[in-house]
Amino acid sequence: MLPASHRLRRSDDFRRAVRSGRRAGRRAVVVHLLSQAGPDQGGPARIGFVVNKAVGNAVLRNRVHRRLRAVMAARLADLPPGSLTVVRALPASATASYGELESDVDGALRRVLEPR
Repeated sequence: MLPASHRLRRSDDFRRAVRSGRRAGRRAVVVHLLSQAGPDQGGPARIGFVVNKAVGNAVLRNRVHRRLRAVMAARLADLPPGSLTVVRALPASATASYGELESDVDGALRRVLEPR
């Protein structure tokens, strides 16, 4: 489970991460990461999820959301403090196994965390 202090909730934060952050896509997911500098730097890394209707019906969307939440909860220590991360599920995530989601998220995270 993702702790409450690590959840991204405000639409402004989602918008900032998607528009200003680094982006990396894989077959099933796209990861947006905004590493913030400033007064929020010391706060916890926060993560949000976008699973829209293109993924499937409500049952499939909820399953994908739960799986992505579990994958990201295990990777909290890898994220920079104060960063905003948005994980967007693509339609292929509905048929992807948990292992495939893990490898897609890991590949995308490696890409957005590498130095420019």
